[in-house]
Amino acid sequence: MVSERGLAVLHAIVGDYVASNEPVGSKAIVDRHSFGVSAATIRNDMALLEEEELIVAPHTSSGRVPTDKGYRLYVDTLAKIRPLTSAQRSAIERFLGESSDLDEALARTVRLLSQLTNQVAVAQYPSFKRAQVRHLDLIPVGADRVLCVLILGNGVVEQQLATLPAARVTEAWVHGLRDRIAGVLVGSDLEAAIVAAQQLADSVDTWAQPGETELVGRVLAALRSQLEANRSERIAIAGAANLSRPDAFSGQLPAVLEAIEEQVTLLRLLGELADDERHIAASIGRENEPYGLGGTSVIASSYEHEGDSHSHLGVLGPIRMDYASNIATVRAVASYLSKLLAEG
Repeated sequence: MVSERGLAVLHAIVGDYVASNEPVGSKAIVDRHSFGVSAATIRNDMALLEEEELIVAPHTSSGRVPTDKGYRLYVDTLAKIRPLTSAQRSAIERFLGESSDLDEALARTVRLLSQLTNQVAVAQYPSFKRAQVRHLDLIPVGADRVLCVLILGNGVVEQQLATLPAARVTEAWVHGLRDRIAGVLVGSDLEAAIVAAQQLADSVDTWAQPGETELVGRVLAALRSQLEANRSERIAIAGAANLSRPDAFSGQLPAVLEAIEEQVTLLRLLGELADDERHIAASIGRENEPYGLGGTSVIASSYEHEGDSHSHLGVLGPIRMDYASNIATVRAVASYLSKLLAEG
C-alpha cells in the first residue's frame, strides 16, 4: 500500500523525469518540491516505492525512474487534470470548425492533436455498419461514363465513375436506372444495402432490358465498391514526423512504424480500449505488448457520432510522455469533435 506522501513522491518523480529525462534523486525532490521533510525521509519513501516496483534505479548510485507500473499508478491517480488555456480551447474550436465533412474533420483532428502533443495522433472512424444510405444519384458524364454518388447518413460522400463499354448513355436511361436502384438501397443500413446491391446484380437478367445487362452490372459494381469501402474499419493518422525525436521509443521504432503502416494493429488496440470515469483510456508500456508495442503508451478518449460513442481518438508515444498535458488535450479535442459532429 502506497502512502499519501509516497504517492506524492511518485508524482514528483514522474513529473521531473518526464521534464528532464534524467533519473530523479531524493535531494532533487527536496529542492524542487515542498514536502517539508528531509532528504532522508524522501529516500525512505522512495525505497518503499521501489519495493512496490513503481520506480527503479537504471544503474548503481543513480536516481530513480518510473516503471510501467509506476506510470500506470500515476495516470490512475491524476485527480486533477489541468484544463487547457482559453487560447488553446479557442484554437481547437476554430480549427475543427472549418471542417466540411467527416473525413476533413478527422484529418484536422489528428493534425491538431499531433501539433499540440508532439506525438503520433490517431483517430478511429465511427462504425459505419449502422449508417443509412441517405441518397443515391447517377449522373451521365459523356457518352460512356456514369458518375455514382453515394451519401450516407453519417455525412460521408462517395463518388466513383463507372465506365460503360461501347454505350451511348442517355439521361433518361441513367435516371431510370437510378430510380430502380435507389428504391432498393436508400433508407437501408450499410450492411443491408450491400446485400441488396448484390441481389440486384445477381438478378439483373430478370429486370434489365435486353443488351443492358453488362452496363447495369458495371454501375452496380461501382456502387458495391463504394458501400464495401465504407464497411471497412479505418483510422486517420498524423504526426509520424514526431517519431524522429532521439531515443523516443528505445528500439521500438520499427514496430511503431509497422503499426502505422499496417493500421490493423492500431485498429485493434483502439477498439479494445475502455474509458474510465474521466472519459480517458490509457494503455501503458507492457499493457501494449499483445500488440507488439510494449515500448509505447496510448492516451485516448471516445467521441460521439450519431449516437455511437465507441470510436476513439488519441496519441501514441513513448512511455516517458507528459501524461497530464496529453490527457487534457486529448479529452478536450474529443469533446470538441463530438460537439462539431452533433451540430453538423
